[in-house]
Amino acid sequence: MNSLAIEPITSATDDLSYINDDGIPDLSSYQRIVCFFSTGKDSLATVLHLLELGVPASKIELHHHNVDGDPEAGEGLMDWPVTLAYGQAVARHLGTEFVTSWREGGIEREMTRDETRTAPVVFYKEGQRIEVGGVNGPLGTRRKFPQQSASLATRWCSSSAKIDVGASYLRNHPKFRDQRTLVVTGERAEESSSRARYATFERHRTDSRNGKSARHIDHWRAVHGWSEQQVWAIIERHRLQAHPAYEIGYGRVSCQYCIFGSKNQWATNRAIAPTGFARIATYEQDFGVTIHRKLSVGALAGLGTPYAAATGIWVERAMATTFDAPIVVENWKLPAGAFGESCGPT
Repeated sequence: MNSLAIEPITSATDDLSYINDDGIPDLSSYQRIVCFFSTGKDSLATVLHLLELGVPASKIELHHHNVDGDPEAGEGLMDWPVTLAYGQAVARHLGTEFVTSWREGGIEREMTRDETRTAPVVFYKEGQRIEVGGVNGPLGTRRKFPQQSASLATRWCSSSAKIDVGASYLRNHPKFRDQRTLVVTGERAEESSSRARYATFERHRTDSRNGKSARHIDHWRAVHGWSEQQVWAIIERHRLQAHPAYEIGYGRVSCQYCIFGSKNQWATNRAIAPTGFARIATYEQDFGVTIHRKLSVGALAGLGTPYAAATGIWVERAMATTFDAPIVVENWKLPAGAFGESCGPT
């Protein structure tokens, strides 16, 4: 079986007795809950849902994958500059732990591979840097951006920079041994036909409850059946500031230069971040392969129109590496990007 495939619980020996009639697991039965936190609206709604269900904030780990690699290593390529700082601000406000991990060199190093190995995964344990892999793997060449596809082998940014990074962390950090851990993620059925088929609850791919490590890890997609309206409603209840990209018109927050970006998003990227946009365009020319397959980002941007909201203070905040805006908004209102074009995975 493809290592990236989702494996729903099918064995008769799996104990589902701790799932209630609403499909909610017995959250008190887990020693720790790891919420993979992209900082987008769905992952934010997920952690707020956990809190509303009574999970103590001290039991929740907001875990963010730095898709551009070590944030101390210099300028990133793909992500919003503010994402890490915004995630830290949310965690401080909610009182949860905030943990990061990454593929060394991030997406940029992986896409420029030329007869080299995939880089190691990095995380920290009690202040000590831990590296996993990157030594004995096969040599390989990519020399192109991830491509638009439901397949994670083709859309490898999700697998290489997020899914596999998270799996390495769970498999190799000793705190998950002899523990019951719940991994929570924010995929929603409404997003795509592929995501509609995801299991709401299953064993996580890193589970080894019957092995030496007794690493019991379940996976719950806590907002899988939610509508976008429900997502924004829970954020409004808590009056939390959404990621700045929503304020400037983006309907979905992943990477700033997401491979699924629309013509209007590429036009906006070119308007607010011409230097970063030019780096992406240069790589397309260097590789001889565009992100869109048919059109270059320059051609896409030329067909689009920058978002009307992409001006002023929120652009400055989105492009900053610090976040000092209030995290709680007294006069909360929907951001400009709410219910807009999402342009995400199929």
